[in-house]
This record gives sequence, structure tokens and C-alpha cells, in this order.
Amino acid sequence: MDRLKILVVDDESRMRKLVRDFLVKQNYEVLEAANGEEAVDVFFEQKDIALVILDVMMPKMDGWQACREIRSYSKTPIIMLTAKGDERDELQGFELGVDEYITKPFSPKILVARVEAILRRTNLLVSEDVISAGGIELNKAAHQVRIHGEDVELSYKEFELLTYFMENQGIALSREKILNNVWNYDYFGDARTIDTHVKKLRNKLGEKGELIKTIWGMGYKFEV
Repeated sequence: MDRLKILVVDDESRMRKLVRDFLVKQNYEVLEAANGEEAVDVFFEQKDIALVILDVMMPKMDGWQACREIRSYSKTPIIMLTAKGDERDELQGFELGVDEYITKPFSPKILVARVEAILRRTNLLVSEDVISAGGIELNKAAHQVRIHGEDVELSYKEFELLTYFMENQGIALSREKILNNVWNYDYFGDARTIDTHVKKLRNKLGEKGELIKTIWGMGYKFEV
């Protein structure tokens, strides 16, 4: 399946890079624009953009005007980003047909979750909420793990770690990659954090803990 295209519009290059990096990790194709005029040009050149993330305060043409231009021709989902927490702005956004409204500063992980929720609502993204491998069944929507029908109690981070392992079966994952994906974009913690969590996760998974293999000097691999 072709990767879905997302247009990220913000006059701050640092913000665009932050959002782009998170979306690329989730296998989206990301297009960028630095102002409203550029955004409208890119949108109509491409024609198959699945979603637009649009900053409000920008030079040349602000986010509201860019939103009006896009909305006059297209129902493509739009998420507005703004530094203001003004209710009037929010109401204006919804009147213009904005799908989501996120106030800066925000967590990029939350933004990605909103993107995926909107794309699921518009049937552009097929949700794989249940992953099964090696006798482990993980339900992302219910935040539930079962082995042979029995529930396994995991902490939030242990659940995220297991999800990441199961979604990347057979792939050798370095500690750095695991930190970036499971913890946080800006997380510079000690690699021992991962080792501690893996040890706890293995214990809770019982005999299935053996599916998480240690790759000495590098990291881990989930292999059935």
C-alpha cells in the first residue's frame, strides 16, 4: 500500500522537522510548507494529500486563510496548530471545518495519535488494533495483553515496549532506536532504562519472555 501523504505547514523549520520525524517513523510521506501561500500551492499541485497539519500564525497567508482556500475545494482533514488557547480561535476553526485543534506546546506523540484517529475515521487508515505472535495477543485499543487467553498485567511503558517489539518482529532493534520510539524524541536516558524494562517484561510474559532475544552489544529482537 502506498504511504499516505501529510502536508505539514509551519513557518518554524524546527517545528516542521519535529512533526515530520514522528510522522515518517509511522510510515507517512511528509510534504512541507513554510507559509499559507506555499501550503495552498503544494496542496493543489499534489491533489492526493490525505491530511493537512496547519499552523495558524504564519507570514504571507495565515492558517485561517489557507484553511478557507483548501476548504473551498476539498474536504481533506485539517488539524490546526496554534500557540493561543483562545476559545474564539477554536470556534472559528470548527466553523471553517477544521477536524482537530491542537494548542502549542504539544506532544508529538499525541499529534500522531490524533492524525491516526482522524485517518481511521475517514477510512484512509486501516487500524491494526490486535497483533498476535507466538501465542501472545496484544490489543492496542483495549490496552490488553493475553497469553493463552489469560490476561497479563503490564505497566504503560511495558505495554508500549511489547507493542514496538511485536510490530517489528524479526528486526534487530538498537537501544537508541528503542529509546527514540518507545520513550521520547528528546529522551537521552541511560540504556539501562531499557534493560530494566525488558527484564520486567520478560518476567511478566513467563515462558513467552524468551521471544525477546538479546543481541549482545546492540539491543533486542522479538522473534517467534
